[in-house]
Amino acid sequence: MLNQILLQAASGSSYSSFIMLGVMAVVFYFFFIRPQQKKQKDQKKFTEEVKKGDLAVTVGGIHGKIVETTDTTVTLDIDRGTKMVIEKSSISMEMSKKANEK
Repeated sequence: MLNQILLQAASGSSYSSFIMLGVMAVVFYFFFIRPQQKKQKDQKKFTEEVKKGDLAVTVGGIHGKIVETTDTTVTLDIDRGTKMVIEKSSISMEMSKKANEK
């Protein structure tokens, strides 16, 4: 009788372990993976929508005005004729949006 109770308790705890593992996986997905995927999607959309005349701030902190765009690069006018060609991926989405709001 005691052995049956111990076996039932052991099997019940294994089910609860699997349930806890499943709950942890769901929480991990909703708090870590999903927000990161959304941020990457927003960054990609932002880099595709960058156009001539927008103000941009690079990840390195360089401010400039976009004077030309290609598929992968952007030409920034840093200071009255001083131009710099950078990769689109190096434009900071958050800082560029703040610069364009001013």
